[in-house]
This record gives sequence, C-alpha cells and structure tokens, in this order.
Amino acid sequence: MNKPKHRIITIANQKGGVGKTTTAINLATALAAIGENVLIVDLDPQGNASTGLGIDRKSRLLSTYDLLIGDHGVTEVAMPTVVPNLAIAPSTMDLLGVEMEIGQQPDRVYRLRQALSSPEAAKFDYILIDCPPSFNLLTMNALAAAQSVLVPLQCEFFALEGLSQLLETVDQVRRSVNPELDIQGIVLTMFDSRNNLAQQVVSDVREHLGEKVYHTLIPRNVRVSEAPSYGKPAILYDLKCAGSQAYLQLASEVIQRERQHSRAA
Repeated sequence: MNKPKHRIITIANQKGGVGKTTTAINLATALAAIGENVLIVDLDPQGNASTGLGIDRKSRLLSTYDLLIGDHGVTEVAMPTVVPNLAIAPSTMDLLGVEMEIGQQPDRVYRLRQALSSPEAAKFDYILIDCPPSFNLLTMNALAAAQSVLVPLQCEFFALEGLSQLLETVDQVRRSVNPELDIQGIVLTMFDSRNNLAQQVVSDVREHLGEKVYHTLIPRNVRVSEAPSYGKPAILYDLKCAGSQAYLQLASEVIQRERQHSRAA
C-alpha cells in the first residue's frame, strides 16, 4: 500500500469526556492558522467534531460512513469549515451500522487506511482522526490508518489507570496491524492549577512517561466549553482566552515533534 506523504494522527482515549474532540478541533484550527492544509476525520457517531465546526446535520449528505464502506472518496466526503485550510469528513449516526456492514470483511480494520492512502488525500499536510470513546472497529480503523496517536488525558484520579489500558492497546495494534504506529504525545487536559489533585496527576504522569507528555497543559476554561455551541473552534471564538492560547502552544509542540520524527526517519 502506498505510504501517504501527509501525517495522520489519531486522537484517542477509551474514556469519554477527556477532551478528544475539543483537542481535535482546536489543534486542527491552530495547524490551519499557520498555513497547514488540515483534514479532520470525524469517526464518532455522535458527530461532535462536525457540529463543533458548524456543519449542520442536514448538510452531511456524505460522511465517514461512506469512506469506510468504500462508496466515496475523501474529496467527495470532505466539507469546508469556517476555518480557512481546514476541512472535515463529517460523521453521522450511520457509523453505528459500520460493524454490521464490514465486520466480516478481511480488510475491515484497513478501510480508513485505504481511503486515506488515496492520491486525493495527499493534498492534506495533516489528517487528525477524532475517535469514539471506546475500542471498537471504528477506533481500530483509526489506529490502523495513523502514523501516531495523540492521547488527551484528563487531570483526574483514575487518569493513569485508563492510560495504561490505552498504551497496551496501542502495543497490540502495533504488533498486529500497524507496526509504524507511535505515541505522538500525551496532552493533559482540563487542568485546574488550584486543585492539588490535578497537580499530583501531572507530576505522576510526567514521572511515568517523561518526554512523551507535552509541556503544554490545557486548562479548564469556560470559553473553550462555550465555543462548540456557536459552531466555532475556541481559537476563533476567543483567541485570547487561556484555552485557545494553550492549544496554539500545543500545535507548536506537535509540529516540533513531527519535524524531529521526519529528521529521524
């Protein structure tokens, strides 16, 4: 299979409510703002990334379901967003039926990789895949298609416990379907500097995983929470708020890591 020229990063965590979609939207926006051509692939049947970028449900005539089924290519499915240089392959509830449609096919975990290996997908510099909060066929497709995984991790008591399960899954995927899969980084989200437990979680995660953890901490921020209801990334909704500034810093770190990776390759 042709190796794509772009970088494909899957944003995954089996826990819900850790900031996967918020990270996908705002990281993609920050990358687009510095001139990168970016595609978000919304693989969550709830479609929150699509809604958060102002894509009305009635206008989603094609979706990532059509990509996985193989009926349509990236150019047909991708829709422009309010952000210049940022497109999204939107999600619909049809994704709930994907397992029934392709679950018995021998290439079932490679469907997304095939779609994103096409020449039409090569125009994107970065492709970010927003996963559902579970390990199912959709998440497996995302991990099989990606070169790296970015893990949002909420600063809470059970964070490390869930993370070890995720890292184990990444190892299994690397051994079985995608030997190139790497951990791009772990981003600590919903950080509250006034909370001693949050400080302890940051310290523990850094101690266990060292350089894999980004320096940037994404704070709890009301403006970031409000932005999706206006169909905008936080960076467009309120550029100066602490959350938006943190996502701009995170984008800088991601690019730096990608450059180091390409030099080492």
